[in-house]
Amino acid sequence: MRSVWLGAGFRDGWPLPDRRGWASGSLRQVLRPTASTYNTDVQLSPDQHEAFLAIGWRDDLPAAPACANASAGRLARVVEQHRAGYRVAIGEAVLKVSAPAEWLQPRFDPVDRAAVGDWVLLDDHDVITTVLPRHSLLKRGAAGEHYRQQLIAANIDTVFVVSGLDGDFNPRRLQRYLLLVFGSADEGDRAQPVIVLTKADKALEGEQADPNMAARVEQLRESLPDVPVLCVNAKSPDTVAALAPWLSKGQSVVLVGSSGAGKSTLTNTLLGIEKQATQSVREADSRGRHTTTSRSLMRLPDGACLIDTPGMRELKLTGDERLEDAGFEDIEQLATQCRFRDCRHQNEPGCAIQQSIKDGELQAERWGSYQTLQGELSDAAQTLKVRQEQKRDERVQSRAMNKRLTDKYGRR
Repeated sequence: MRSVWLGAGFRDGWPLPDRRGWASGSLRQVLRPTASTYNTDVQLSPDQHEAFLAIGWRDDLPAAPACANASAGRLARVVEQHRAGYRVAIGEAVLKVSAPAEWLQPRFDPVDRAAVGDWVLLDDHDVITTVLPRHSLLKRGAAGEHYRQQLIAANIDTVFVVSGLDGDFNPRRLQRYLLLVFGSADEGDRAQPVIVLTKADKALEGEQADPNMAARVEQLRESLPDVPVLCVNAKSPDTVAALAPWLSKGQSVVLVGSSGAGKSTLTNTLLGIEKQATQSVREADSRGRHTTTSRSLMRLPDGACLIDTPGMRELKLTGDERLEDAGFEDIEQLATQCRFRDCRHQNEPGCAIQQSIKDGELQAERWGSYQTLQGELSDAAQTLKVRQEQKRDERVQSRAMNKRLTDKYGRR
């Protein structure tokens, strides 16, 4: 039986877990009351352990210190997120669960809610009680809001940044994606970005090939020496096979990119079935409509977990990113060669950056991209700081109110 979760419901013939989690008995989590509890403290039978390893469980992840006093709970992984609740996987079984009531409150921080890919604990009423700590979290600034963040996927090992080799190809946007990926965790646990350039059959071969595209791709590779850049035909299993090194059993991979980049087509090829609907893009600007409308985690035939996401029209930074992760080592090196340490790289004498632009060694467009990201990161970091201060003030006010109520009416 091919292990693939169909997002619209359960696969025929698959077991549905009872309220205890497993037919063979309750899946219990026993956490030692220490500040450094690890996932090896989760007590699973060998069969259960193997089933959870197959959907991305890692024994080296820290479990929640806040759960140290929890004596029982069913372990599950979030495979879909909806407005009204979630779908989670317990091994190969999938069921609907509810979110805690406080998650539905407008002031509740979205970052504290579960995201697709999260490991959670469930109570006997199929309600999420705890989100276990994440080893990585991919997020972006929420569109149209000043400080909110939107979770994309959690506990991911690899991010396939998908872009079409047509009008969708935009190195600046790819750099923004890389910033989000590198901001997903500390350096030791961050996800590995892989740039997947689709529509290679049209852009690099045949009568409609772009004569300049091969050079642009090579330039992208040179600017990102630590990031794999692959050109594929998303419809061809032979070229998509180049992604196999990141799709081994138990690995968790998320697809991100613009609408029309080929994410759904790539997903179908990896699955070996026509699961995700696909649509054509407009020839005028190579833009597509949203085919995927929600995030979902699926099992691939080779055992990896794949998370498909809707196309992103807006890519706002969160303030957690670092500019040095965006692949501008050449500019940073030039900045150390300026005559003055406080050089603003504008009209100052002895500016190595401006001289490099005049000599044709540094493209003015690349320098402009660096400045744009630098400004956005500064603004995002300031916004994040304001939000953190606001949350701290809210906690102080909440404690003060609780104390007044306790003093007036007594502890309830």
